[in-house]
Amino acid sequence: MKKTSTRLADGRELIYYDLSDATVRDAVDRRPLAPTVTTSQIRSDPLLGDRVAIASHRQARTYHPPADQCPLCPSRGDRLSEIPDSSYDVVVFENRFPSLAGDSGRCEVVCFTSDHDASFADLSEQQARLVLDAWTDRTAELSHLPAVEQVFCFENRGAEIGVTLQHPHGQIYAYPFTTPRTALMLRQVAAHKRESGGENLFDVVLRRELAGERVALEGEHWAAFVPYAAHWPYEVHLYPKRRVPDLLALDEAARAEFPRVYLELLGRFDRIFGEAEPPTPYIAAWHQAPFRGPVESDGLTRDDFALHLELFTVRRTSGKLKFLAGSESGMNVFINDVPPERAAQRLREVASS
Repeated sequence: MKKTSTRLADGRELIYYDLSDATVRDAVDRRPLAPTVTTSQIRSDPLLGDRVAIASHRQARTYHPPADQCPLCPSRGDRLSEIPDSSYDVVVFENRFPSLAGDSGRCEVVCFTSDHDASFADLSEQQARLVLDAWTDRTAELSHLPAVEQVFCFENRGAEIGVTLQHPHGQIYAYPFTTPRTALMLRQVAAHKRESGGENLFDVVLRRELAGERVALEGEHWAAFVPYAAHWPYEVHLYPKRRVPDLLALDEAARAEFPRVYLELLGRFDRIFGEAEPPTPYIAAWHQAPFRGPVESDGLTRDDFALHLELFTVRRTSGKLKFLAGSESGMNVFINDVPPERAAQRLREVASS
């Protein structure tokens, strides 16, 4: 992997990740952009303890542009985009309309390929490995920023999810706090460690799932399963079999196997509802241990956390979506119409071989 860092016309950082060490990146952003101005602010809910990002500047962000005006495609001729070069393998750059900025953290965009009509599932294993390496590199870099406590790499795909740019891409949020979802996991892990005399809850969950009927896909170094209490109709958790706290700690064997396992998993998601259906909308979210903060309290260390990826879709059956209604949105109590055991069976049925 070759890494080349440059600056866009408004001062934002852009980084090329290339498969070939011989690739030269010297294109200049020719757009007449003024310096980026953000109004991001973090506020705390006094009753729930949650943080909310207030970011009014995001109202002006790009919304469903036509394909020939996509800001994530390479620049060609007089058609100038966020990527100055005429082609790329993987690109990461600071979001022009970030939810988090400055002392409130940082938001980055990750473009998986220059092919506007592709998706992550269309990547080769070599390309998918490059994305994994980019996620890892950005996690390392962002973790060193003084304001950053937790790094979250994720992909939203599909208009049904709320995606406003159709080009295959994901994002990275570097939060100045530990997210509520992670804090809940840490609370459960700490309680189990105390009550069991030191046993790790992530290890218990993985061991139980691998012995049951909800395994969707298993490799030598990775395992994917539908969790016992899945929130979403089709939800899969992907774990490395050797517990590590973050992407940085994956060994080479796990890194080498990840592309094959993940691409197969994404392919199955696209086949769940049949070939006549549009591509399955999904969210793919990496859960990593916070780099500072509450993870090293209550008897825990960072090594007690288990890196994992959660992949789920809002489609519950052909032509129908799972909407968050009163119980889910109002009380955070999910109601799932698809038994996890049936979801896992369906994901096994649509295996590529």
